[in-house]
Amino acid sequence: MHKIIITGGTGYIGSHTVVEFQNAGFEVVVIDNLSNSQVEVLDGICNITGIRPVFHKADVSDADEMEKVFSIHSDAVAIVHFAAYKAVGESVQKPLMYYRNNLNGLINILSQMQKNNIPGLVFSSSCTVYGQPEVLPVTETSPVVKPESPYGNTKKISEEIIEDTIKADQNIKAILLRYFNPIGAHPSSEIGELPLGVPNNLLPFITQTAIGLRQKLMVFGSDYNTPDGTAIRDYINVVDLAKAHVIAVQRLINDKQVNNPEVFNIGTGTGNSVLEIIKSFERSTGEKLNYEITERRAGDVEKVWGDTTKANNILGWKAEVSLDETVKSAWNWEKKLRGKL
Repeated sequence: MHKIIITGGTGYIGSHTVVEFQNAGFEVVVIDNLSNSQVEVLDGICNITGIRPVFHKADVSDADEMEKVFSIHSDAVAIVHFAAYKAVGESVQKPLMYYRNNLNGLINILSQMQKNNIPGLVFSSSCTVYGQPEVLPVTETSPVVKPESPYGNTKKISEEIIEDTIKADQNIKAILLRYFNPIGAHPSSEIGELPLGVPNNLLPFITQTAIGLRQKLMVFGSDYNTPDGTAIRDYINVVDLAKAHVIAVQRLINDKQVNNPEVFNIGTGTGNSVLEIIKSFERSTGEKLNYEITERRAGDVEKVWGDTTKANNILGWKAEVSLDETVKSAWNWEKKLRGKL
C-alpha cells in the first residue's frame, strides 16, 4: 500500500481527494492547520470509506512543524499539496498574508521532499494563472500572464518555484493540475464545501441563501462581454476533480510522465455564467433564489473556461457529472448540514 501525504486534507477539495485515494487503496496522511476547515470532516471521510486517515494538525508554512511531520512519514511516495489561502477578494485586501502563507508553505514542502527523498508532487494550481485570456478556451500552452489577483499570482509563482526546483533536482517529479471552479459535494452528503464565515465562492453562497442563512445573493457585475452580462467560469464537480489527483499520482508512481513537470487543465471544457448557475440551481432543486445584481468585484476575470483535451487523452481523465446533478449535490449537503435533509 502506497502512502501519500495530502496537505489541506480537511478542506473542501482536499477531503474529497482523501476519499478517492482511500477508495483507490492508498494509505493517506492528512496535514491541515484547520484555519478554514473543521476536524469533524474526518468523521465524514470515515463514514464514506470506513477508514479514518492519519491526521496531523500542523501549518505547512511552519518549517519546524513540517520537519516533525515528515520525519514520521518519510516513506511517503508522493505529496498532494492543497494547503493555501484561496479567496480572490481577500487576497486583493491582504496580499502579504497570501504571499507569505502560500509561497512559504510550498517551499517547506519541497524542502522536506528533498530531505526525505519523496519523489512525487501533485500541485493544486489554478486557471487564474491564465489571467483574462484573449483566446478561449485556454489550453496548457496558452500564455501564463500576471493574474488578476494576488491569490492567482501565488499560483503562478508556485509553478515557477516547482519548475526551478526540478531543474536543480531531477529526483523530484511533479504534475501541476490547473483547475477551474470546483463545485458540488460528495453524493453521500457526508462531506462538502463548508466555508467558515461568509462564503467567497458562488455555490455555497447560493445554497446558504436558499436555506435562509443569507438574505440574498449578490451577483457581481452584469456588464461583462458575455451573453447575459455575468461572468463565465468552467464549473467542475469536486468528486470528478478529486479523481484527477489519484490518476496523477498513479502516473508519477508508474513513471509515465513525458515532461517534468507536466501540466493539465482540469475542467469540463464548458463555460457557464453566474445566471446560468442560478437557473441550474432553481431547475434542479425547485427552490427560488433571492439575488441582486451589483457592481463588479476586484480581481475577477470576465470569462474563462478550459480545453481539457490533454487531460482527457494523455492523463486519461474526464469530467463525468452533469451541472444540474452537481448543483443538486451541493443543495443536499447544505440541507444535511442544517438538519433538513
